[in-house]
Amino acid sequence: MNSIAAPGKPGSDVEGPTPAGPAPGSPFADLHLHTLFSDGTFTPEELAVRGGEAGLAAMSLTDHDTVEGCGRMAQACQALGIDFIVGTELTAEFEDKEVHLLGYFLDPHNAPLLAEIKKFQAVRQSRIHEMVARLNKINIPLRAETVFALANCRSPGRPHVARALVQEGLCPSMEEAFERFLKKGRRAWVPKCKISALDAIALIHQAGGLAVMAHPGLNHCDEIIPTLSGQGLDGIECFHTKHSAKMSKRYLNVAARLNLLVTGGSDCHGYSKGKPLIGGVKLPGVYLQKLMAAHQNRGGHRAVVMGTSS
Repeated sequence: MNSIAAPGKPGSDVEGPTPAGPAPGSPFADLHLHTLFSDGTFTPEELAVRGGEAGLAAMSLTDHDTVEGCGRMAQACQALGIDFIVGTELTAEFEDKEVHLLGYFLDPHNAPLLAEIKKFQAVRQSRIHEMVARLNKINIPLRAETVFALANCRSPGRPHVARALVQEGLCPSMEEAFERFLKKGRRAWVPKCKISALDAIALIHQAGGLAVMAHPGLNHCDEIIPTLSGQGLDGIECFHTKHSAKMSKRYLNVAARLNLLVTGGSDCHGYSKGKPLIGGVKLPGVYLQKLMAAHQNRGGHRAVVMGTSS
C-alpha cells in the first residue's frame, strides 16, 4: 500500500462529552472498526461505503491481530474521498488486567509487527481448537473445521464459534451461545494468551504507530492508565459505543490531566454483534487533527492515505 503523510485537517472547537456532536459541517472520524479479516462481517469495501454513507471524513480499520485488510480498505476509502489510517487491535495484559490496545499509523509491512501478529494468530487458532474440544466433551458436536471455514480469516475468535453453533443448529442465537458456553467461566471458555501491555506499546511504536487504550470503561482498569501513560501510552479511546456521556467526559478529563491523545470509534463489527454501529460514535475533527499532528511530530510519513476530496 502506498501511504503518504497527512497534514491535520481543520477541526471544530468541540470538547464536550457527546460522541456524536461535532459542529455542523466539521469533519469527524470513526477510528475503531472491524471487518471479516477478524470478527466483523463487512468486507473492507462494504465498510468504506458505510462510512461514506455516515458522512465520515476519516476511518481506521482496527481488526484484531492483523493489518491484512488495510490495503483494500485504503483503496476503498481513497475512492470515496475518505482519509484512512492503518490500524490494529491487540489484546494485552498489565498487572493482571486485560487491556486492549489500538495501534494507529502502523507500517503494514513492518517485519517485527508482522512476525508478532503471526504468533498471535497461531494462538487464536489454537484457542478455537480448545474451545471446540471443550464443547465436544459436553456432547456439542461442533467441528473446528466448521469454525475455520466460517471464519475464513487468520484471526478467528469466540464470535466465529458462536456463529458456527448457530449455523449448525446447535444454538438458536449468538447471545445464547455466549451465555451457555463461551462467556468467561462457562464450560467452553478458554482464557486468552495475552502480550504484555508494555511489549505491545513498544511493538506499536517500533512499527511507526501510536498506542491507544481501547474502551477503558469496559476493562475497568482506570488505575493503570497513569502508569501506562508514563511507559509510553499515547492516548485513550474516550468515545465508544458503550461509553456513556458521563464516562466519555471522565476519560476526557483523564486525557487532559495526563496529556494523552483522545480517540473514539464505534467498534463496529457489522452484523456480528447486532446492528452495524458505524457512524454512531463520531470523533470530532479537533481530536483527529491532534492525532495526525502527533504522528507527524514522531516523524511519521506512512500509514495515512488521503481521500481524493482532501
